[in-house]
Amino acid sequence: MKKFVKYLCLAVALLALPITLAACGNSGSKVVKVGIVGTDDQRIWNPLKSQLKKKGITLKLVTFSDYSQPNGALQNGEINLNAFQHKLFLDNWNKTNHGDLVSIGKTYLSPIGAYSHKIKNVSQIKNGDKIAIPNDAVNGGRALHLLANEGLIKLDNKPLPTTSDITSNPKHLKISSLDGSQEPRSLDDVTVAIINNTFALDAKLNPSNAIFREKVNKQSEPYINLIAAKKSDQNNKTLKEVVKAYQTSSNAKRIYKLYDHADIPAWNIKLK
Repeated sequence: MKKFVKYLCLAVALLALPITLAACGNSGSKVVKVGIVGTDDQRIWNPLKSQLKKKGITLKLVTFSDYSQPNGALQNGEINLNAFQHKLFLDNWNKTNHGDLVSIGKTYLSPIGAYSHKIKNVSQIKNGDKIAIPNDAVNGGRALHLLANEGLIKLDNKPLPTTSDITSNPKHLKISSLDGSQEPRSLDDVTVAIINNTFALDAKLNPSNAIFREKVNKQSEPYINLIAAKKSDQNNKTLKEVVKAYQTSSNAKRIYKLYDHADIPAWNIKLK
């Protein structure tokens, strides 16, 4: 009986050994998966990998093709952070999807721009011209505000207007909504497309060549891009190290250089 108990204990110990080793390996690993949209932001994030490696953090980038995917992936735990959206977009997504994602740090401000293959300035927009705007509620509303600021339309006083909130359209512009990633391809078919920097840069459009862009002022605050995490992770020290590595003066210089001042580092920005 004693021998049986001895062998039984030995068998249990041997079975438990691989589990113990695997657990030890996992507890020592600090892999952080960051979701981004498009490929252009890889130029900002890739240089941070070596910096974080020194702190025992392995940074892995997960690239999504459009804005509809990264928040769901974050909420479901497929990634640890994402960096693609501004506060208005995040708040709207949480409300619509009953999410609990929060901002844990600011990245940069990207004034949205109007691009064209057919005209050079806003005064050349004619009666009946076609205008493409993003099809998500937040950036679509942002695009409509931009058109209103240029005097092309008038809107009801709403933070997130839709085309049904247009109260005046003197040039009878034909405004249609497209997926943001498809807008650059529409430039041969429309007179103007209002495109987020993410997709403009991926399509090799130069923001300095936009025929008009958002002005940077106090009203830009809700459009500052951010790094998002699940609410349960908002005080996670490892994730805070990633934010700290992003928000450095050297990375600010990199953003200015890579985007030719089209994107503005915003963690210390003072808007007037």
